Amino acid sequence: MRWLVTGGAGYIGAHVVTALSESGIESVVVDDLSTGRAARLPFGVPLVRADVRDAAMMRELFRRHRPDGVIHLAARKDVAESNAFPLRYYQDNLDGLHAVLDAVAASGTRSVLFSSSAAVYGTPRRSPVREQDRTQPENAYGRTKLIGEWMLRDAAASGAFRWAALRYFNVAGAGAPHLRDHGGTNLVPRLLRAAALGIPATVYGTDYPTADGTAVRDYVHVADIADAHVRAARALHSGELRDEVLNIGRGEGASVLQMIAAVSRVLGRALPFDAASRRPGDPAAVVASPARILARLGWRTRFDLDAIVRSAAVEAVIEDAAEAALKAA
Repeated sequence: MRWLVTGGAGYIGAHVVTALSESGIESVVVDDLSTGRAARLPFGVPLVRADVRDAAMMRELFRRHRPDGVIHLAARKDVAESNAFPLRYYQDNLDGLHAVLDAVAASGTRSVLFSSSAAVYGTPRRSPVREQDRTQPENAYGRTKLIGEWMLRDAAASGAFRWAALRYFNVAGAGAPHLRDHGGTNLVPRLLRAAALGIPATVYGTDYPTADGTAVRDYVHVADIADAHVRAARALHSGELRDEVLNIGRGEGASVLQMIAAVSRVLGRALPFDAASRRPGDPAAVVASPARILARLGWRTRFDLDAIVRSAAVEAVIEDAAEAALKAA
């Protein structure tokens, strides 16, 4: 079984590719390396440096590698940036998916696994939120993901391929030093960076309608995310899974202040913070119901909140020390 993985050199993508390799599943990575890192990939996994929006290139890659399925992760994902530059998000996220689905149709590939997001829900009317609940995204990023699901569903209806969309909640943690999140937008790396620099963390919004006034999210370890992809890929390939949307979350919410407390526990010292205004497009609280993915794939999370933060903190310290040693050599 061979899977083509777009965005496979990114933070989440490299964890997915590593999990596929450890499960004995062959993969080919397509990544333009704009945010991805080739060094994240397991030894022997082919990397094609290409823009997934290039439809002709994608057709050629599918013809050359003949994958059984594609895992499409390549996309922009910063909420604030999506509100500032919405057309960039519509172009990159939707043109990329269109080119992939065009190649799928031309090659007769049988399975598509799509990286979606909890951002499609906006602020849910109920918590935890279920896959069949209302979708009403509050930012351009979430809208591109919801439109992507629609595009996928329509293409599958005429193209006769199996598909699943995995709605990630808030991904954090690291499975190894070289795989950690280097981005500047996700909460856990931001908190750890503030602690490392000895400066206060910034809390965007302290007046949300939540228990402590800060936004609540469902944080899930990236290794659990990767495991869900392996299970979904196998189930799509066998035909046990088809035409499905699945939440990937722990089913437990944590506020920003609770995350600061978790970082403080892991580091053994208090992390101060400054309050700032809410960011446009940030919902108050989004927590997953993982019941469907448990029923469909037998998937459940293995890491609690402190384990998530600890893995990110430990790997950050290890890699930062290694980088410093290399520079000094």
